[in-house]
Amino acid sequence: MTDTALPDTALSDPALPDTALSDPALSDTALSGSDRSGSALPDRRDVLATPEELEEALASPEPPLVLDVRWRLDRPDGRPAYLDGHVPGAVYVDLDHELAEHGDPADGRHPLPPIDALQEAARGWGLRQGQAVVVYDDLKNLSSARAWWLLRAAGVAEVRLLDGSLRAWTGSGRALETGPVTPVRGDVELAYGALPVLDIDAAAAFPSHGVLLDARAPERYRGDVEPIDPRAGHIPGALNAPATDNVDSEGRFLPSSELRARFEAVGVRADAPVGVYCGSGVTAAADAVALTLAGFAPRLYPGSWSQWSNTPGRPVATGPSA
Repeated sequence: MTDTALPDTALSDPALPDTALSDPALSDTALSGSDRSGSALPDRRDVLATPEELEEALASPEPPLVLDVRWRLDRPDGRPAYLDGHVPGAVYVDLDHELAEHGDPADGRHPLPPIDALQEAARGWGLRQGQAVVVYDDLKNLSSARAWWLLRAAGVAEVRLLDGSLRAWTGSGRALETGPVTPVRGDVELAYGALPVLDIDAAAAFPSHGVLLDARAPERYRGDVEPIDPRAGHIPGALNAPATDNVDSEGRFLPSSELRARFEAVGVRADAPVGVYCGSGVTAAADAVALTLAGFAPRLYPGSWSQWSNTPGRPVATGPSA
């Protein structure tokens, strides 16, 4: 399998945003979870799985559910690539239709799905109550991070990313399986509230008391180009932290200490909450993964730039970070 990269403009924004969240429990004030950053670095094994760890887990009496979340901005349907070859037993997840809802442009390009729709999809994947999950893609975890964040937000306790994505699996000599996988229907019960989120008003106010990060490519953040959304630029007060900078050339997440130093250099600090957005709430989740590895507790703004730029009256800033 190949892992051809898109241009940075597309890579740093494979996701698409939301506006009015579909569940009242998803408001900034209602969601549980600390908005302060911790000082200790977490165990990376709580967030990431190596190919060796995944192979061992799949051979255990209680194997994880493996989800293939291949999606790209220029090629959103990842099913053909999945059918050509995937991690043995992996179930394909349609990011556009199972990990997002679609409606009014003012809600953004990838609003969060209603919890009943997400639960129905997860049961269709075969997810059982209490079962662990491992997710991957072929885009350096820029799209599978959406599944990682969304399932954690919905209460799945153990969700990990295959570090290095599919390339790491095949690059270590492990075989792929072709064709579809038909899982036995699961019985998982989901409820939003396990991770903190921001709505559009909370995102607007966030820079006054916290650090708001924009995970898109620098040229989109600055407003030099805008290939998708109606206005170019960024939310006033936001700082640029491109999601593509979180991984090495092989697509593996940088060491946690390096990630922490990177975010601190951007402006993230332990005594202030941190929020993150992107174009539509997809690659922002990849920044959320990296922030978690770095010991921070990020809030994600699912609506992101696609919601903000589609909302009349919302101000736009351009140029580099202050």
